[in-house]
Amino acid sequence: MKKIARSRNEKANHQQANDHHKKEQDTTQLLLIRHGLTAWVGHRLPGWTPGIHLSEEGRQQAEALAQRVASLPIEAIYASPLERTVETAEAIAAPHGLSVQLRENLGEVQIGEWTGQAIEDLAKTEEWLAIQFYPSMANIPGGETMQEMQARVVAELDAIRKAHPGATVAVVSHAEVIKAAVAHYTGLHLDLFQRLAVYPASLTAFRFNRFGPRLVLFNDSGTIDVLRTEKQQGESPQQE
Repeated sequence: MKKIARSRNEKANHQQANDHHKKEQDTTQLLLIRHGLTAWVGHRLPGWTPGIHLSEEGRQQAEALAQRVASLPIEAIYASPLERTVETAEAIAAPHGLSVQLRENLGEVQIGEWTGQAIEDLAKTEEWLAIQFYPSMANIPGGETMQEMQARVVAELDAIRKAHPGATVAVVSHAEVIKAAVAHYTGLHLDLFQRLAVYPASLTAFRFNRFGPRLVLFNDSGTIDVLRTEKQQGESPQQE
């Protein structure tokens, strides 16, 4: 009888080990990374303006982030096709020997007539206030709606994670894009997504398994600088 009981316990332990292994195999980790600092951040909205590169500080941020995630088993890295995201992604991809895969649907919000305008001037308009407080129904002149942006981004992220089951994948994008994705996967209404902050070169991470997504890291920059006031920092790092 003792042998039978021991055999049953061994089988149960083996089954638990297999279940745990299967759970680990089924868990996909998605790293959402905002690009590093540019000269435009906090001053003007670049949108899809070409030729906007990382500043020297932004390159340093990207390199520091690359070192932080170098030990993670990143299988693939995707990015918005804009220069600031590509440059950040290339820094992260280098230690892993990966090439960066570009996806337009990970790109910045299409901001139409707001492209290149100063944030200080836009903040005086009713349209800007609507985007901040009622984004689900607001319209950017000549641009896409926040609902449209969220839909395309979530569809792309879902396709990426399904293409890499059980793996860790990095995605480099933009503040509003990441905030919209976080809102979707955590069940936060789009009208509240402006309460989230995603800073340059910050890391946000989700784990997906058969029970759904889990937010395990948010807006992590590896420092406490984000706790300083914007006045102390000299500018707002939140706006593109």
